Amino acid sequence: MQVAEIINYTELADARIIELFKSATIELPDAERLFSHVLNAQHIWAQRISGKKPLYGVWDIHPKENFELLSAENFKLIREVLNNQSLDKRILYANTRGDQYENRIDEILFHLFNHSTYHRGQVVTLLKKAGFTPPVTDYIMLKRDHLL
Repeated sequence: MQVAEIINYTELADARIIELFKSATIELPDAERLFSHVLNAQHIWAQRISGKKPLYGVWDIHPKENFELLSAENFKLIREVLNNQSLDKRILYANTRGDQYENRIDEILFHLFNHSTYHRGQVVTLLKKAGFTPPVTDYIMLKRDHLL
């Protein structure tokens, strides 16, 4: 499987969650906080790889009305990384506490996508508890439906 397909999958799965947020007429503060975290992490990792300072903190909360735009910006950055950098390039970065680490871009991207999937599952649980029927975000289901 190519990294580009994993990017497309993550973007599509996130978009399905964002659509549910857009249609929600009730407040979902816990789910919005957690999905904000997903968007922040994607942004932070893409910025780190690009050698730029992130604009958002790990737990900054965004209004759900901004989710779509933030996601689009994130995936633009992530695709720029994929198109302009070698996946085996090592990146030196600092975490939020200032500790220095070094990892290859492919390792960082794997973490980013896995992290997104993990927290999307938590968001779905919160949405179910609030009475919503969450969208299908399973990779294989989207593949079967020829959406990937």
